[in-house]
Parts: sequence; structure tokens; C-alpha cells
Amino acid sequence: MFRTRRRAQLSAAQAVNGQYSVDPSTLSHSLASRRTAVAEREIRKVGEHPAGSPELCHDVRRVSPLVANPAGWVLRMAEETDTPGILRILNDVILHTTAIYADRTETLEERLVWMRKRREWGYPVLVADCIQGGGILGFAAFSDFRNGWEGFRHTVEHSVHVRDDARGRGIGQSLVAALMEQARGMGKHVMVASIDAGNLPSIRMHEKLGFSRVALMPQVGCKFGRWLDMVMLQAVLSDTPPG
Repeated sequence: MFRTRRRAQLSAAQAVNGQYSVDPSTLSHSLASRRTAVAEREIRKVGEHPAGSPELCHDVRRVSPLVANPAGWVLRMAEETDTPGILRILNDVILHTTAIYADRTETLEERLVWMRKRREWGYPVLVADCIQGGGILGFAAFSDFRNGWEGFRHTVEHSVHVRDDARGRGIGQSLVAALMEQARGMGKHVMVASIDAGNLPSIRMHEKLGFSRVALMPQVGCKFGRWLDMVMLQAVLSDTPPG
């Protein structure tokens, strides 16, 4: 049981020059807050462009993003016109990785239905957009945990995927950090991540943002002729009592 203490608030909407602003006066000395402090330090690094890595985008124009990165991409709410770019990332992940336990690629119509459902639910779909013509670099979204059973109404499960040539640049971490802030603003209490056990970069990235491993589910999936283990992680977003 968590003690009622003030938790540090991670503000994706107040990014400055691609970095998050965090008020250190909100930090407490509880275990939960120490974990949050570690997450905050990592989130501050999200906007940094890795030294020596080629830029994906150029010439950042003035828009109204959630986060603007000096490397030339922004995080923003997705629009239906982004669906083809989202679909290309999704289907590449399905075909070549075990990040998604699926064998069949999706159609544009199926992904449009996916987008519209989240709009109906009032849930965000975020994209990392290379605003100088490079296309969608990644996307993230969440939905109700366990098919929306009423007792799970304060919990969501998310997904995040980044284009193959844009990985390792902090884009996925930026997307998840912003998504966490969106969920917190909607009064959600817990965010869940289900990650293939072999996807260590994704597991470590989530842990940097304050997620904790809570379960290992051996051989619950299969793909490419082998059994797959899944790791469950969760992040507690607030100490607010249930309502």
C-alpha cells in the first residue's frame, strides 16, 4: 500500500528545447518518489540528440507539438492522415520482429478502425513526426486493460513502436513519457506494458521511465517457430484513491 505523498509530475506538455521541465521541489523521500526521480532524470535526456548519429530530420518549423526535438521531429496527436505511416511501422514490426505476437499484417481499413475507436473512447494516439518530409517515425497509444472490465477502469495498457531506421534515438522513450502524462491527466492510476522477454532495449527503456517488472509469463506466445516469453511491467501514475 502506497503512503499518501506528493509525487513528482512529469510534464510532457512543458518541454523546452526538446527537454522536460521538472520541479524538484515536488520530490519526496519515499521509495516511489526516488524511482520517479530516476525516471525524471532519464526523461530530461529524451530531447538530446545522440552525438555522432545522423539526423533524421532538418529545419524545425514552428508548430504546436507536445514535444519538439532539436533533431527535427515533434510529438503530436495523430490524425487520420497519419494512418498509412503508422501502418507501415506496424506491419514491418509484425513481419520482422517478435514485438507483436501476430503473423498477419493489417490493412489500412483495419488500422483506421483502430484509430477511430480510440477517438471514440477519448484516448490519445501520439506520433513522432519528422516535420520536414521524413514521415512518421513512431507511434504510441493505450487502451483499457483487460477489455475494459469495470474494476480495471483506472488501468490502461499501452503499445509503442518506432520505425526501424529511427530506433535508439529516444523517440520511443519520448512517446511513452508523453503517453504517461496523457493517462495521468485522464485520472488513470496504472499503466501496463506487455513486452517480449527478448526485447531488452524496450524493457530497459520502460524501467528508466519508472516501470517495474511484475511478472514473467513463459511460453505464452509463439512466432517464427519458437515459444515466446512475455514480461509484464507496470507504472503507478498517481496515489489518488479509487473512485
